[in-house]
Amino acid sequence: MDAMARTAAESLPVETMSPPLQYLDLKAQFQTIRGEVLEAIGRVMESQHFILGSEVEQFEHELAAVLEVRNAVTCASGSDALVLAMMAAGIGPGDEVITTPFTFVATGGSIARAGAKPVFVDIDTDTLNIHPSAIEAAITSDTRAIMPVHLFGLPSDMDAIRQLAGEYSLVVIEDAAQAIGSRYKGTQAGSLGDFGCFSFFPSKNLGGAGDGGLVTTHDAANADKLRMLRVHGSKKKYHHEILGTNSRLDALQAAILRVKLGHLDAWTKARQLRAERYRELLEPIEKAGSIRVPPAPQDDYAHVYNQFTVRCESRDRLKDHMRAAGIPTEVYYPLPLHLQPAFSYLGYSSGQLPISEAASREVLSLPLYPELTVEKQERVARSIAHFYGN
Repeated sequence: MDAMARTAAESLPVETMSPPLQYLDLKAQFQTIRGEVLEAIGRVMESQHFILGSEVEQFEHELAAVLEVRNAVTCASGSDALVLAMMAAGIGPGDEVITTPFTFVATGGSIARAGAKPVFVDIDTDTLNIHPSAIEAAITSDTRAIMPVHLFGLPSDMDAIRQLAGEYSLVVIEDAAQAIGSRYKGTQAGSLGDFGCFSFFPSKNLGGAGDGGLVTTHDAANADKLRMLRVHGSKKKYHHEILGTNSRLDALQAAILRVKLGHLDAWTKARQLRAERYRELLEPIEKAGSIRVPPAPQDDYAHVYNQFTVRCESRDRLKDHMRAAGIPTEVYYPLPLHLQPAFSYLGYSSGQLPISEAASREVLSLPLYPELTVEKQERVARSIAHFYGN
């Protein structure tokens, strides 16, 4: 390197010259369980049984025990889990389902796929979860269900939601795609409503090697219906009692997920530890008013941090600054569902749900995974501090 190039390099922030970080390092996770996963894959390959079967049944049984539910029914994806739950509840055309717009598109999309009407209401400014008072204001004679989302791994206010459901005879379908292992007042998220819906997308805290999903229910009749719906409405081969769909979990996915399930508790604790470390590292920047970290969960809530999401000034500029420093971040979610073109037929307009819209302009999710080191978290904090001049 010549003198001019060396001088230029020395003038750059230290993060710019460091190797890029990973937002989520699944390779690091795999290395810790490589032998177990390959053994599980080999077991399935030797069996040559790839669709449903004993691997899937054992995974359902094991996960039902972890989630403290009577029935766990796997399916092809978290999106399908939501649709199957609504089909099992008999929700369809003419029905309304109240949910949050500050979520992944599958939440509202599943309601539409079931033939019902999504009704979006605003969120709590601190938790970013659906606000119970907004739910009650939106209930009509056509409302059939409430679909709370336990966003980023933090449970919604389920006592208030269940009370409303009881008063108005509504079904509660929990979107717990990001919240496996989280608890509300000591009870597992996904076991508090009529149905709980989970995703095993690879980036989830319990992620497979592809798509996968699960529906939980305490009701045996609902479980039987879900098992029929996922195989074209059939209990007996080529005999179809109801119209269903093809939404089955592969045995390979179940085998891999069984391995990972044994590590989930340790991974969750590692995420929680890293979330607390971020709070400590970012406290001076928060005190300066530039960012707001997610509030520490109250005693009634156990957060599992599928994402660690801050709210910040000049979000897009900060994101660009961190990208230039080799630090990837993500925005969940840049446009709330009520303003998405796919839902324009519902007639919502900008300004109608202001808290959700403000969140979409301010949120930024930082790298967080169980293997994330102290040094890497410090690098993230330094980059944010550098941007805001702290």
